Formats: sequence, structure tokens, C-alpha cells
Amino acid sequence: MKRRVAILISGRGSNMAALIRAAAAADYPAEIALVISNRPDAGGLKKAAASGIATTTIESKSFNNDRSAFEAVLQSTLDQHRIDLICLAGFMRLFTAEFVQRWYGRMLNIHPSLLPAFPGLEPQAQALRAGVKISGATVHFVIPQTDAGPILMQGAVAVHDDDTAEALAARILEIEHRIYPAALRLVAGGQMRFEGGIWKTSADAAPAVLISPAVS
Repeated sequence: MKRRVAILISGRGSNMAALIRAAAAADYPAEIALVISNRPDAGGLKKAAASGIATTTIESKSFNNDRSAFEAVLQSTLDQHRIDLICLAGFMRLFTAEFVQRWYGRMLNIHPSLLPAFPGLEPQAQALRAGVKISGATVHFVIPQTDAGPILMQGAVAVHDDDTAEALAARILEIEHRIYPAALRLVAGGQMRFEGGIWKTSADAAPAVLISPAVS
């Protein structure tokens, strides 16, 4: 039976759209059952509805800073839709530790850096300031600490000498759209196992070497 997934968004929902496209495949082990936004003007809501996905808005502004009250409504909505897994896709709201613990191992997030490097805001600009030669994106399980959960999958891109944060972000976004659906497939399909504090998979290994700048 396919795992039922809720995607939480706050904006345009580009990673949401990638997950919806992937889940349309007959052999994909998850179905996107619901898209939730904390902002009624989020562009991703129309995209989800156009794909036939149920949508709802739980406007965080109306709860002020009461995270627990917001999460109570959120949890009730997730329960009503019998949600098994949550995917955060540009969801710009922090959770309480209690909510995160309730969903531990069942809530995924994607971040545009090779964690644990450059967590938090503007990771592409952080990467450029640090002068790294390779950057990328990371899918991880969510824990109370920001961008610090167990890593599920990563994808890398070369950093160019003339890169801007915007140019680097665009290349990383292409990687995000590839690895988020792939990571969800592994989790929903039961292909991940927890060993020694690290999540491992039986999937094929990545190429042995990635070097930037290229060397002969």
C-alpha cells in the first residue's frame, strides 16, 4: 500500500511540483494526498490543485506566535487525511520540539547545501563566501535543531569562479528536484535502515569520485 504524504509549503512549491510529478508514476511507493500552506497566497496551492491534489491553508499569522495552537490544527488536519509522511518544501515556519518528535523519522526536509555545511539562511551565499568548489542539496529527516537531522540523500554541483548566489541556487534547485523524489521513494519504499545513528540504504552507490575544478 502506498504511503500517504502531505507536503507543507509557504511559497511557489517548486519542490512540491517535483514530488507530485514523481508520485504520478504507477510504481512510486507514495501518493501525495494533501498540500498544506501556512499562507493563503502561496503559489504552490494553485499548482497542486491543478494536479488534482487536495489543498488546505492553515494561516499561521492568525496564531501569532502560538506554535502549539497552530500545530494542534495542523495535526488534526494530518490525522483527518491519514497522513503517513510529511515533506517540507519551502515551509517557512519553525515547529516545536514536541511536534518534531511526534513525526521523527516521518518528516523530511530539503536544504540547498551539503549539510552539515551552511545550515540556515542564504546557504548559497555562505558557500560562495567560504570559497567551496562543490556545493549542492541535502534531504534529511527533521529534528528540533534547524537543518541538522539525519541525512538521507545528497546531490552535488560544481561551484564556478564567477558564480552569483542566484546562479548557484538555480543549479542546486535542479538537483533538489532530482533528489527529493528519489529520497522519498527510498523512505516510502522501506529501503532505509538506521545503523549507528546514520540512515543507510540498499540503493546503488554513487560515483566514486567527484572533483572540482576538473583534473586530468
